[in-house]
Amino acid sequence: MNWITNYVRPRINSMLGRREVPDNLWIKCPETGEMVFHKDLEENKWVIPASGYHMKMPAKARLTDLFDGGVFESLPQPKVAQDPLKFRDSKKYIDRLKDSRLKTEQEDTILAGLGQVRGVKLVAVVHEFNFIGGSLGMAAGEAIVKACERAVAEKCPLVIFPASGGARMQEGILSLMQLPRTTVAVDMLKEAGLPYIVVLTNPTTGGVTASYAMLGDIHIAEPGAEIGFAGKRVIEQTLREKLPEGFQTAEYLLEHGMVDMVVNRHDLPDTLATLLKILMKAPAANDDSAEVLVLAPVAASA
Repeated sequence: MNWITNYVRPRINSMLGRREVPDNLWIKCPETGEMVFHKDLEENKWVIPASGYHMKMPAKARLTDLFDGGVFESLPQPKVAQDPLKFRDSKKYIDRLKDSRLKTEQEDTILAGLGQVRGVKLVAVVHEFNFIGGSLGMAAGEAIVKACERAVAEKCPLVIFPASGGARMQEGILSLMQLPRTTVAVDMLKEAGLPYIVVLTNPTTGGVTASYAMLGDIHIAEPGAEIGFAGKRVIEQTLREKLPEGFQTAEYLLEHGMVDMVVNRHDLPDTLATLLKILMKAPAANDDSAEVLVLAPVAASA
């Protein structure tokens, strides 16, 4: 069967001029089951047009969309030891790294850039969930630390977009050490009097939630994002109780005071710029929409 599949069929297809059709041309909405053409989804910032469901957005696309005109300076990826524990489960860790780099065209899960958002200079840090679940390892931790140092040097705010399952188990204690390291880096921003805003995306869980993802001056969440430490199923099995409907969603956490705002992805650049101008005491544009952006979530949580 392998001989037919791997040799005969490709030869027949090449002779007949057939082309292999990619399997990701149509994306299915997890909520409604609606099929959306991938180009339409990309043009709508990876938000399903009909249902408004926020799909996971690639890190590169998020940085390009966030900064004015898609123009920004990419911050270099720090070099760290590769597979220091020589870890292996069903697959060698070094092979997982190679596969993820090939899949995402990134060195690790973190991308960072320096640019302007509606005229406000800032450093943005983004998790790529498709890189081993956006997990926090030595490379990611070092990238976050360096991004914080760059923000302090530039005297500008830092905005981070977590999307992670937590610490990277293949790096063991070396991964867990990134939690206090990134916490100290966030403290550097606060000591310098620079705003630190966290935009919680789907999903933000585990050790990332237990560290820098919950240390922001303001916490924004995308609609429907799953945010928590342990998973819902684990909590239910531990407590032997059924958890409330919508538990650990952005809307549930807004209602219970864990996040400050739930903001649609299309509105994030304007919202961030408005908030940062207030926090930096910069003159805001003479526009009533800025006031609405800030006050509307407060009214929703009252």
